[in-house]
Amino acid sequence: MSKTILITGASRGFGKIWAEAFLKRGDKVAATARNIDTLNDLVQKYGDSVLPIQLDVNNREACFAAVKQAKEHFGRIDVLINNAGYGLFGAIEETSEQEARDQMETNFFGLLWVTQAVLPVMRGQKSGHIIQVSSFLGLVTLPVLGLYNASKFAVEGLSETLATEVAAFGIKVSLVEPNGFATDWAGASAFQTQPNEVYNPLKKAFQEGSTPEIFGVPEATTEAIIKLVDSSNPPLRLLLGKIAFPAVKQAYEQRLAAWEQWREVSDAAHGK
Repeated sequence: MSKTILITGASRGFGKIWAEAFLKRGDKVAATARNIDTLNDLVQKYGDSVLPIQLDVNNREACFAAVKQAKEHFGRIDVLINNAGYGLFGAIEETSEQEARDQMETNFFGLLWVTQAVLPVMRGQKSGHIIQVSSFLGLVTLPVLGLYNASKFAVEGLSETLATEVAAFGIKVSLVEPNGFATDWAGASAFQTQPNEVYNPLKKAFQEGSTPEIFGVPEATTEAIIKLVDSSNPPLRLLLGKIAFPAVKQAYEQRLAAWEQWREVSDAAHGK
């Protein structure tokens, strides 16, 4: 049975790849982008099965209007994939107030607005699946990506809470947590802070560690996303790529060891 899927940030990268994968198998897709001309090829190929919607997720009112347009056009929304976002590269000290606010505005608040807009639709249907595109950097961190890390940590906390709030309405929530993939996320889609030379050694080490072999093939993620969408019991979290699991496992083992080491101090702080 075909599904109706709303995908934000569908102009390129994961959003575009996944939109086409769904269309290819017969689903209906409402695809949002800041510039809908980037979706012309999908319209030409798949016709009425795709609905391009111009959307800047930073605009809360526009997010509600986009969801309303998708619902009115297709009659329902089975799946929301909150994919819109970008990476801000730079040390935390280098980051301007505007850069920090813009990063959170798109990656966190934009996702929140679209989520809020779709919830009444899914509650009315008594079914739905909200898929938040987070990152393994919502569970662990890398230097020179501090604000990006923070935005994804925020998405993780929001979405885990959301899952407990909407389960009674038949709505499922999943966090997709990719490691690095060879999209233009770190290229044309990325933003850079004004550099401070004291961080040059750190940035050099980061760049030297970012070798091509650690980046996954974006098209290879489609099977995983389709399985996630089709699952009757989807997981809250789904890591994507071979780098993510060992990185997260090591980080959590270190955290548990540190918590255990300080357990007596923690318990004593309870006071009774």
